[in-house]
Amino acid sequence: MTRGELGARCGLSRTTLYEAAGRLVDSGLVIATVPDTGRRRPGRPAEKLALNPAVGRLLGIDFGRRHVRLAAITAAGDEISTVGGTHSPAAPWSERIAVARRLAAGLTGTVPRLGPLGDVGVAVADPAPVSLAADGDRALADMLGRSLGARVRLGNGPRLAALAETVWGAAKGLTDVLYLELSDRVGGGLVTGGALHRGAHGRSGGFGHILAEAAGAPCSCGGRGCLQTVASTTAVLDAYRAAADLPQLAAALSAGEEAAHAVVRRAAIHTGRVLAGLAKALGPSMVVVGGELVTLGPPLMKPLENEVRANAVTYRSPPEMPVRRAELGDFAAAVGAASLLQSPSDAASIPSA
Repeated sequence: MTRGELGARCGLSRTTLYEAAGRLVDSGLVIATVPDTGRRRPGRPAEKLALNPAVGRLLGIDFGRRHVRLAAITAAGDEISTVGGTHSPAAPWSERIAVARRLAAGLTGTVPRLGPLGDVGVAVADPAPVSLAADGDRALADMLGRSLGARVRLGNGPRLAALAETVWGAAKGLTDVLYLELSDRVGGGLVTGGALHRGAHGRSGGFGHILAEAAGAPCSCGGRGCLQTVASTTAVLDAYRAAADLPQLAAALSAGEEAAHAVVRRAAIHTGRVLAGLAKALGPSMVVVGGELVTLGPPLMKPLENEVRANAVTYRSPPEMPVRRAELGDFAAAVGAASLLQSPSDAASIPSA
């Protein structure tokens, strides 16, 4: 926009607006250009102000059990770049942070200038893949802050994936979305009114510990029959065959092996019933399902969708609620962590030491 157009939008006085715009241009965060209209009129043409795409990238980091994934979003929000790396599940935090720093340098061409606020968004599973001190969040934020020279905004991985899918993915443009992730851990998030629902203690989205099967298998949370025990990657693979991996299960499904279909169908049905109950209680406009298991495709998604439709219908219910497969894949949490910086109220900022 021109300075005049900006003034009309924000209501600032001409003097205040020109001073603020001048400082932004001098800092390099904003660039001023004269558009080539092809026809010159008398007088000096009005400059257009725009965010400088060379700076002000929003960086998100996803720390998983075996991986580090990064996403960088231009300040204008028109481009996403991603990169990822792996490490041992037992790698200490110092090694994980070193991997993140190396990947960030490769992604941005230098040790990154992280945007006008100098923040970085970070997604971490709950519980964290490597334990920290009692004040784990702050300890991790301090380590990252010292390494990257940034303030850190921490968030739960599945919840941030929910945010990413509403901003960039399957539910783009919607403001009320229920997201479920089926991976090593089953979790999710709720976006309501366009913002993440965090809960009173920042722990909402624990959908993996909703009862799915009465008197089912013991769960790590201390309960029995949680959705985690029937629909996590580990639970599905263990029910199929000892020492099997996801590609082997996918191959068995493609070959029409009934045992493989039965195991996946069981997980899908339990998941669909839990989602139907959540949908009735929360009333989202869309349900998005992501995580490793959705790579199995129709053998999982078809019975899951059918179960949601069969159980989410109530008297005088609104039009059918769509169930969609997530679109952002492995980088959803990293993209969501970067998106936090566009909506800073969605997570607390923990300054670096």
